[in-house]
Amino acid sequence: MILTPPYNSNVLRRYTNLSSLIYLLSKRRITFLDPEGWDDKNDTHFLSVYKKRLGAKSVLAICFTQSVETYHHWKVFSGSPDGVCINFNKSELLKRFSGDGRIIQGVVKYEYIRDLKKRKFITNEELPFLKRWPYRPEKEYRIVFVDVDEENKSFDFDIDLSSIKSITLSPWIPESIRHSIRSNLKKIRGCEKVKIFKSTLIQNGEWQQCAEEIG
Repeated sequence: MILTPPYNSNVLRRYTNLSSLIYLLSKRRITFLDPEGWDDKNDTHFLSVYKKRLGAKSVLAICFTQSVETYHHWKVFSGSPDGVCINFNKSELLKRFSGDGRIIQGVVKYEYIRDLKKRKFITNEELPFLKRWPYRPEKEYRIVFVDVDEENKSFDFDIDLSSIKSITLSPWIPESIRHSIRSNLKKIRGCEKVKIFKSTLIQNGEWQQCAEEIG
Protein backbone atom coordinates (compact mmCIF):
# COMPACT_ATOMS: atom_id res chain seq x y z
CA MET A 1 0.00 0.00 0.00
CA ILE A 2 1.24 3.50 -0.88
CA LEU A 3 0.15 6.12 1.64
CA THR A 4 0.19 9.77 0.56
CA PRO A 5 -0.90 12.93 2.39
CA PRO A 6 -4.52 13.97 1.89
CA TYR A 7 -5.51 16.88 -0.30
CA ASN A 8 -6.87 20.18 0.94
CA SER A 9 -9.26 21.07 -1.86
CA ASN A 10 -9.26 24.86 -1.52
CA VAL A 11 -5.75 25.58 -0.26
CA LEU A 12 -2.57 25.95 -2.30
CA ARG A 13 0.60 25.96 -0.23
CA ARG A 14 3.74 27.66 -1.48
CA TYR A 15 6.88 26.67 0.46
CA THR A 16 9.60 29.28 0.08
CA ASN A 17 11.91 31.51 2.14
CA LEU A 18 11.50 34.68 4.14
CA SER A 19 13.05 37.03 1.57
CA SER A 20 10.71 35.77 -1.16
CA LEU A 21 7.76 36.20 1.20
CA ILE A 22 8.71 39.79 2.02
CA TYR A 23 9.03 40.55 -1.70
CA LEU A 24 5.62 39.05 -2.41
CA LEU A 25 3.91 40.93 0.42
CA SER A 26 5.53 44.29 -0.18
CA LYS A 27 5.33 44.26 -4.00
CA ARG A 28 2.07 42.26 -4.20
CA ARG A 29 3.66 40.12 -6.88
CA ILE A 30 4.34 36.42 -7.25
CA THR A 31 7.36 35.34 -9.26
CA PHE A 32 7.52 32.72 -12.00
CA LEU A 33 10.98 31.14 -12.21
CA ASP A 34 13.04 29.29 -14.80
CA PRO A 35 12.86 25.48 -14.30
CA GLU A 36 16.56 25.23 -15.19
CA GLY A 37 17.37 25.73 -11.50
CA TRP A 38 15.18 22.87 -10.27
CA ASP A 39 16.67 19.87 -8.50
CA ASP A 40 14.53 17.39 -10.47
CA LYS A 41 16.23 17.41 -13.88
CA ASN A 42 13.63 14.98 -15.25
CA ASP A 43 11.03 17.67 -14.63
CA THR A 44 13.30 20.33 -16.11
CA HIS A 45 13.76 18.23 -19.24
CA PHE A 46 10.03 17.80 -19.84
CA LEU A 47 9.53 21.55 -19.64
CA SER A 48 12.48 22.17 -21.97
CA VAL A 49 10.92 19.77 -24.51
CA TYR A 50 7.62 21.63 -24.09
CA LYS A 51 9.41 24.94 -24.70
CA LYS A 52 11.08 23.54 -27.83
CA ARG A 53 7.82 22.15 -29.22
CA LEU A 54 6.12 25.53 -28.83
CA GLY A 55 9.09 27.47 -30.14
CA ALA A 56 8.75 29.70 -27.07
CA LYS A 57 11.42 32.06 -25.78
CA SER A 58 10.42 31.56 -22.11
CA VAL A 59 8.69 28.85 -20.11
CA LEU A 60 8.56 29.70 -16.39
CA ALA A 61 6.64 28.14 -13.52
CA ILE A 62 5.37 28.43 -9.95
CA CYS A 63 4.82 25.25 -7.96
CA PHE A 64 2.36 24.73 -5.11
CA THR A 65 1.14 21.73 -3.17
CA GLN A 66 -2.43 20.74 -2.46
CA SER A 67 -1.24 18.49 0.35
CA VAL A 68 -1.77 19.20 4.02
CA GLU A 69 1.39 20.22 5.91
CA THR A 70 4.05 17.50 5.91
CA TYR A 71 7.61 17.12 7.17
CA HIS A 72 8.65 16.24 3.60
CA HIS A 73 7.49 19.57 2.19
CA TRP A 74 9.21 21.59 4.90
CA LYS A 75 12.49 19.68 4.72
CA VAL A 76 12.76 19.59 0.92
CA PHE A 77 11.44 23.03 -0.01
CA SER A 78 11.94 25.20 3.09
CA GLY A 79 14.32 23.27 5.27
CA SER A 80 15.95 26.13 7.16
CA PRO A 81 14.93 28.54 9.94
CA ASP A 82 13.98 31.19 7.35
CA GLY A 83 11.59 28.84 5.56
CA VAL A 84 7.93 29.85 5.28
CA CYS A 85 4.73 28.41 3.87
CA ILE A 86 2.23 30.77 2.23
CA ASN A 87 -1.27 29.31 2.45
CA PHE A 88 -3.38 30.63 -0.43
CA ASN A 89 -7.10 30.44 -0.97
CA LYS A 90 -6.98 28.38 -4.16
CA SER A 91 -10.04 29.76 -5.91
CA GLU A 92 -9.14 33.36 -5.08
CA LEU A 93 -5.54 33.01 -6.27
CA LEU A 94 -6.41 31.22 -9.50
CA LYS A 95 -8.92 33.91 -10.43
CA ARG A 96 -5.96 36.24 -10.87
CA PHE A 97 -4.50 34.09 -13.64
CA SER A 98 -7.71 33.32 -15.52
CA GLY A 99 -8.10 34.95 -18.91
CA ASP A 100 -4.37 35.46 -19.49
CA GLY A 101 -3.42 33.56 -22.65
CA ARG A 102 0.19 33.20 -21.50
CA ILE A 103 -0.82 31.12 -18.48
CA ILE A 104 -1.61 27.42 -18.30
CA GLN A 105 -2.26 25.64 -15.03
CA GLY A 106 -3.27 22.31 -13.61
CA VAL A 107 -2.68 19.38 -11.31
CA VAL A 108 0.54 17.47 -11.89
CA LYS A 109 0.06 13.85 -12.96
CA TYR A 110 2.48 11.19 -11.73
CA GLU A 111 3.36 8.13 -13.82
CA TYR A 112 5.62 5.09 -13.70
CA ILE A 113 8.32 4.96 -16.38
CA ARG A 114 6.99 1.59 -17.55
CA ASP A 115 3.55 3.12 -18.20
CA LEU A 116 4.93 6.19 -19.94
CA LYS A 117 7.01 4.02 -22.27
CA LYS A 118 3.86 2.25 -23.44
CA ARG A 119 2.39 5.49 -24.77
CA LYS A 120 2.44 6.37 -28.45
CA PHE A 121 2.52 10.11 -27.78
CA ILE A 122 2.62 12.77 -25.06
CA THR A 123 0.55 15.83 -25.92
CA ASN A 124 1.85 19.38 -25.56
CA GLU A 125 -0.85 19.98 -22.94
CA GLU A 126 0.47 17.10 -20.81
CA LEU A 127 4.20 17.82 -20.96
CA PRO A 128 4.37 20.57 -18.29
CA PHE A 129 2.30 18.49 -15.87
CA LEU A 130 3.95 15.06 -15.94
CA LYS A 131 6.33 13.82 -13.25
CA ARG A 132 7.73 10.49 -12.14
CA TRP A 133 5.67 8.42 -9.70
CA PRO A 134 8.14 8.75 -6.76
CA TYR A 135 7.19 12.46 -6.56
CA ARG A 136 3.52 11.66 -6.01
CA PRO A 137 3.45 12.70 -2.31
CA GLU A 138 4.13 16.29 -3.44
CA LYS A 139 0.54 16.56 -4.75
CA GLU A 140 1.68 19.45 -6.88
CA TYR A 141 -0.40 22.11 -8.56
CA ARG A 142 1.56 24.03 -11.18
CA ILE A 143 1.07 27.36 -12.95
CA VAL A 144 3.15 27.85 -16.11
CA PHE A 145 3.92 31.12 -17.90
CA VAL A 146 4.73 30.92 -21.62
CA ASP A 147 6.18 33.79 -23.65
CA VAL A 148 6.77 33.10 -27.33
CA ASP A 149 8.47 36.44 -27.98
CA GLU A 150 10.69 37.40 -25.02
CA GLU A 151 13.38 35.47 -23.17
CA ASN A 152 13.13 35.86 -19.39
CA LYS A 153 14.58 34.03 -16.40
CA SER A 154 11.76 35.26 -14.17
CA PHE A 155 8.47 37.08 -14.45
CA ASP A 156 6.42 38.90 -11.80
CA PHE A 157 2.64 38.66 -11.77
CA ASP A 158 0.43 40.97 -9.71
CA ILE A 159 -1.73 39.30 -7.06
CA ASP A 160 -4.18 40.43 -4.39
CA LEU A 161 -3.05 39.87 -0.80
CA SER A 162 -6.62 38.92 0.09
CA SER A 163 -5.91 35.55 -1.55
CA ILE A 164 -3.55 34.70 1.35
CA LYS A 165 -5.31 32.70 4.07
CA SER A 166 -2.32 32.59 6.42
CA ILE A 167 1.46 32.36 6.66
CA THR A 168 3.28 29.59 8.51
CA LEU A 169 6.79 30.19 9.81
CA SER A 170 9.39 27.43 9.81
CA PRO A 171 9.21 24.80 12.58
CA TRP A 172 12.95 25.47 13.01
CA ILE A 173 12.70 29.23 13.53
CA PRO A 174 14.17 30.13 16.95
CA GLU A 175 11.63 31.34 19.49
CA SER A 176 13.90 34.31 20.20
CA ILE A 177 13.20 35.81 16.77
CA ARG A 178 9.75 34.41 15.93
CA HIS A 179 7.80 37.28 17.48
CA SER A 180 10.06 39.87 15.86
CA ILE A 181 9.60 38.32 12.40
CA ARG A 182 5.84 38.15 12.87
CA SER A 183 5.70 41.76 14.05
CA ASN A 184 7.73 43.05 11.10
CA LEU A 185 5.69 41.12 8.55
CA LYS A 186 2.51 42.66 9.93
CA LYS A 187 4.01 46.12 9.46
CA ILE A 188 3.95 45.63 5.70
CA ARG A 189 1.06 47.59 4.24
CA GLY A 190 -2.02 45.42 3.89
CA CYS A 191 -0.69 42.64 6.11
CA GLU A 192 -1.97 43.86 9.45
CA LYS A 193 -4.68 41.19 9.64
CA VAL A 194 -2.84 38.33 7.97
CA LYS A 195 -2.66 35.28 10.24
CA ILE A 196 0.97 34.39 10.94
CA PHE A 197 2.00 31.49 13.15
CA LYS A 198 4.85 29.04 13.67
CA SER A 199 4.50 25.43 12.54
CA THR A 200 4.28 22.98 15.44
CA LEU A 201 5.12 20.04 13.20
CA ILE A 202 8.26 18.98 15.09
CA GLN A 203 7.16 20.11 18.55
CA ASN A 204 3.48 20.05 19.38
CA GLY A 205 2.33 20.38 22.98
CA GLU A 206 -1.03 18.68 22.45
CA TRP A 207 0.62 15.65 20.85
CA GLN A 208 3.23 15.37 23.59
CA GLN A 209 0.61 15.72 26.29
CA CYS A 210 -1.17 12.63 24.99
CA ALA A 211 1.82 10.51 26.03
CA GLU A 212 1.44 11.80 29.58
CA GLU A 213 -2.31 11.61 29.92
CA ILE A 214 -3.49 8.64 27.88
CA GLY A 215 -3.08 5.35 29.74
